[in-house]
Amino acid sequence: QVQLVESGGGLVQPGESLRLSCAAFRSIFSIYAMGWYRQAPGKQRELVETIITSSGTTNKADSVKGRFTISRDNAKNTVALQMNSLKPEDTAVYYCNAVRRVSTYWGQGTQVTVSS
Repeated sequence: QVQLVESGGGLVQPGESLRLSCAAFRSIFSIYAMGWYRQAPGKQRELVETIITSSGTTNKADSVKGRFTISRDNAKNTVALQMNSLKPEDTAVYYCNAVRRVSTYWGQGTQVTVSS
């Protein structure tokens, strides 16, 4: 079982930045991809951005292009999401995700609230 621990959420004003971090523990060998999803109240969980750990290839939602950037540190088994120019519609619980072999793992989620 892969354990994912997130940090970095909070309350910010529109236009500000936040950085989310996720660390993977236990059974980290052969993690294929890591990334971030989010779920706003009353909506389905959606992809934000993911990264393939070996190649660095990313997949990003159109709604965050030009504002969010994912990065990884394979030596530390961490992935980060730099979120700039935040908008109220970015408000959601953000979940770290890892894919290892045929299994998908989720963190506990961290709240991001963008409000003036």
